[in-house]
Amino acid sequence: MRTASPALLRRALAPISALFLAVALTGCGYNDFQKLDEQNKSAWSEVLNQYQRRSDLIPNIVATVKGEAGFEQDTLTKVVEARAKATSIQATPELVNNPEAFKKFQAAQGEVSSTLSRLLVVSENYPNLKANQGFQDLRVQLEGTENRITVARNRYIKSVEEYNVLARSFPSNLTAMAFSYSPKANFTVQNEAQISTPPSVDFGKK
Repeated sequence: MRTASPALLRRALAPISALFLAVALTGCGYNDFQKLDEQNKSAWSEVLNQYQRRSDLIPNIVATVKGEAGFEQDTLTKVVEARAKATSIQATPELVNNPEAFKKFQAAQGEVSSTLSRLLVVSENYPNLKANQGFQDLRVQLEGTENRITVARNRYIKSVEEYNVLARSFPSNLTAMAFSYSPKANFTVQNEAQISTPPSVDFGKK
């Protein structure tokens, strides 16, 4: 009886080896990492999209408020500076894998929220602004955007929690180590209230 050559044996065993590897990777969470990583990217993209929507509104809001005589310039300056600081951060997909960079991004966006809230509170002291339809329309858009930001962040938080649990659980943590799937950065606990409740933009309608 002729003995099969090593080359023929390798070719014959290749499909079996591939099948075994696929089953092993599936059992260790490899496919789950792929699915959750794509979910993370999608959720993060939506967070950035909504932050960009808000950033695009700010110049129009500031321009409208500037037309009000005697409006607090310090408040306007802080809004402009906060926006500039936030937009200077390169919010790349890799940012979520860098806890320090993510923390700076979060702090910058939180500062934008804070200064905008301050501007809207101060604007209540100016009857002309309250009667300005253009300004009120911008407030409506801002309120909608803040709500979208909250929804997008909550979706991202849940997505990252799922991914991080998989990255830290056995035996999927072995797959994480083998393929360098590190836990991703998430919004911090101290930002929880801000995440669950958008800044107040009550129109103060009488």
